[in-house]
Amino acid sequence: MATLLIAAGAFVGYIIAYHTYGKWLSQKIFNVDGDAEVPSKQLRDDIDFVPTKKEVIFGHHFTSIAGTGPIVGPAIAVFWGWLPALVWVLVGSIFIGAVHDFGALVVSLRNRGQTVGEVAGRLIAPRTRILFLLILLLALTVVLAIFGLVIATIFADYPETVIPVWITMPIAIVIGLMVYKQNASLLVPSLVALAIVYASIYLGAYYWPVNIAAMLEIPVMGPFPNTVILWTFVLLGYCAIASVLPVWLLLQPRDFINSHQLVLALGLLLIGAIVAGATGQADLVGSAPAVATNIPADAPPIWPFLFITIACGACSGFHCLVSSGTSSKQVESELDAQYVGYGAMLLEGGLAVIVILACCAGVGMGDFSRVGSGAAYTYQPTIDTSTGTQLTGLAAWETLYNGKAADGWAAFKLKDKIGAFVLGGANFLGAIGIPMKLGISIIAVLVASFAATTLDTATRLQRYVIQELAATVHIKPLTNKYAATGLAVFLGGMVAMLPKSAAAGPGSGGLILWPLFGATNQLLAGLAFMVIVFYLRRRNKPIIFALVPMIVMLIMPAWAMLWNMFNSSSGWAYSADEWHLFLFGIVVIGLQIWMMVEGLLVWSRSKGHLEQQLPELPRTRQTAAAASAGGSN
Repeated sequence: MATLLIAAGAFVGYIIAYHTYGKWLSQKIFNVDGDAEVPSKQLRDDIDFVPTKKEVIFGHHFTSIAGTGPIVGPAIAVFWGWLPALVWVLVGSIFIGAVHDFGALVVSLRNRGQTVGEVAGRLIAPRTRILFLLILLLALTVVLAIFGLVIATIFADYPETVIPVWITMPIAIVIGLMVYKQNASLLVPSLVALAIVYASIYLGAYYWPVNIAAMLEIPVMGPFPNTVILWTFVLLGYCAIASVLPVWLLLQPRDFINSHQLVLALGLLLIGAIVAGATGQADLVGSAPAVATNIPADAPPIWPFLFITIACGACSGFHCLVSSGTSSKQVESELDAQYVGYGAMLLEGGLAVIVILACCAGVGMGDFSRVGSGAAYTYQPTIDTSTGTQLTGLAAWETLYNGKAADGWAAFKLKDKIGAFVLGGANFLGAIGIPMKLGISIIAVLVASFAATTLDTATRLQRYVIQELAATVHIKPLTNKYAATGLAVFLGGMVAMLPKSAAAGPGSGGLILWPLFGATNQLLAGLAFMVIVFYLRRRNKPIIFALVPMIVMLIMPAWAMLWNMFNSSSGWAYSADEWHLFLFGIVVIGLQIWMMVEGLLVWSRSKGHLEQQLPELPRTRQTAAAASAGGSN
């Protein structure tokens, strides 16, 4: 019954929050104005700046922020119990994450689509522009490295996902051409594309799993699969191309298709959770502890690590980059900002709630394990060898989590974290009659698709950051979008291929960047809140609702980063194999402290004093924007 009540209550709560707190922020704090000029029309170039209907931009925005963060994060956090994870997701997404995303979007909309890093230079102090952009550069490098490895791992471990994920790309290009060149409707073609994707999921599950290692006879050398390395480079190559294409050609239609996929999959999961809860198949309370007591000995403390482990489902600094980096260049009216910025974050919170339920109650319905490899595999429930019965409830959950982590916190690998959601979600789908094998494919494709949208959006954002930095420090070659994209992909690939140790192969150390990503990502959220606070303070607006989250999101991740660096038993400072983590940590903490000092220096004289305004656009730009304003995707 708890599963049923939480699933239904969370979504009802999000709807109420959108129409109350979200509406208050939109109308009373930020005063959104449907007549205000927006960057997509001011600077329209039909490549990056493209006026877009709110339903389409919502799909692009949501799928870009959703990634694997709201999946991997909760899957780790339930080690501490489902109750702390659930409370942080619900409270964080409504009062912190959605405010952060919405605020960053509005600030960027009113600054010609500039990223929060660019805007910080005028709102706080000129030096903060470079400081913020350097933090963005580091954060996005880690994002590219991690998400490239995450998707590659999914492709290697779930070969049935390969065709459904890649088939979306050419379909999206065809739809983009239809919509942009022939002014066709996007809705009907995207629904047809969704049907094709689901047909390919069925084919991938039962007939065409693509095991590239078997096809190319790639050996597994050392502790890290060479297949993952190959897929990582293929994905980064794809991102390099996708990030320079016009946004309407691939990203918008692909993300719109994926948004349908998410709504359908999320709807199925929600119905499955409700049915499983109502029929007694799923029991959250009986499947996992509300507050865990038998945590692995080497696990970090819940305080402050809960707040950086669950990021995207509650609050994520990466979202400010999507809001101010791509979405603000496509929103066609300020009135759409609440729907896109605040609404998308609430939906992501809903996804994180479902992930928590799937990783606890869903896994508790029975742990199904893969048997075999390649095209010849089946799924079978885990059996208690002493009794011959299938494990369910707390026994099944402890087998997956505490059993696999018995050798230590780090023993619970990436594929186990993703697998917990895939298997638990498939159990929910099984409650409404979807076969286990097909259910696993549906959920695995969902995870891979979202990670792919985050990866190519992050590449595009990194290109913007490199171009902005290059313009600031006068490195003219890197202001070229192709050169900037090449550098972005090179840095991401280099970090992804870091070896964990001299004995390990390339790529073995890339995934241990996850703790660094969590802390850096959340520090970025705190710095974005700082920009929002200064924007409001300079206009004599209330700031307490953003100031408190700012303090939380500055203190918690810095605390976690320092714990990781200097914890006496396992800190990065004491490990020869984690020197790159320690070095990244030192740089990020140093930049954060510097930026906070810059903010404190101008705090007393910022109230009621507007920042320096942007220069007027050249007349030719205004005329061109007005001439093209008649068309809209």
